[in-house]
Amino acid sequence: MALDQYREEEEEEGMSFLDHLEQLRWHLLRSVAAVLIFTIIAFLAKSIVFGQIILGPSKVDFFTYRMLCQLAEIFNTPVLCITELPFILQSRQMTGQFSMHITSSLVVGIIASFPYLFWEVWRFISPGLYAKERQAARGAVFFVSLLFFLGTLFGYYILTPISVNFLANYQLDPTISNEFDITSYVGTLSMLVLASAIMFQLPMVIYFLSMSGLVSAAMLKTYRRHSIVVILILAAVITPPDVISQILIAMPILVLYEAGIQIAKRLEKKRAKEALEDNI
Repeated sequence: MALDQYREEEEEEGMSFLDHLEQLRWHLLRSVAAVLIFTIIAFLAKSIVFGQIILGPSKVDFFTYRMLCQLAEIFNTPVLCITELPFILQSRQMTGQFSMHITSSLVVGIIASFPYLFWEVWRFISPGLYAKERQAARGAVFFVSLLFFLGTLFGYYILTPISVNFLANYQLDPTISNEFDITSYVGTLSMLVLASAIMFQLPMVIYFLSMSGLVSAAMLKTYRRHSIVVILILAAVITPPDVISQILIAMPILVLYEAGIQIAKRLEKKRAKEALEDNI
């Protein structure tokens, strides 16, 4: 038994169940404090967070819409340019705007503090791992945070504008006008952004499952068709009922799944090489 592993086990044995609970309590308190700090900052910056970020996809001068209009000019396809979003936002409850101000600030606080939240989770979990496992998972906080923010940006700049445009222009009859409640708008935006951020964690999930030996590259290849069906179903659940949005969320997830297969391959080759060196 390695000396560092022996010391780790001695330290773990010296900690009681209550000691672990005390550690968990402090990790949770620091995580909640981080979320509250960013939430308060977002709450105070109402004109930026709510006026520009939250309501951004509801305005025709949003970045994505402007880029689509530029593409429309380049490829001479006017249909790509979105110049009108025929809907208005309303607050039908007395506390609607205030509650949405708090809710949106909380969502922004969670997103902004995510790297720190995951770092706290990792600090609690990592002492229970062997030195080799910690070495293999080095950089987990960075890559998980990177994928989270990439998913957030994808959901905000790609998925949300396309979904808002589709829902704003969808009508059963011309006599019916679209007047959306602010709670519905913020809820839809939050769901799309957070769902994208979570779905983008697929490569890291595959990495840890492969590292623990629960999945292999061959297994992922075997169940590729099943995975495509599951991904399409998930895309249909988290997106509005239009084919474009479903394809937009499904395509990057399929790419991430294929990346996960390559990650599993590399891990298997690395383990095989280490096993060969140990035998020698």
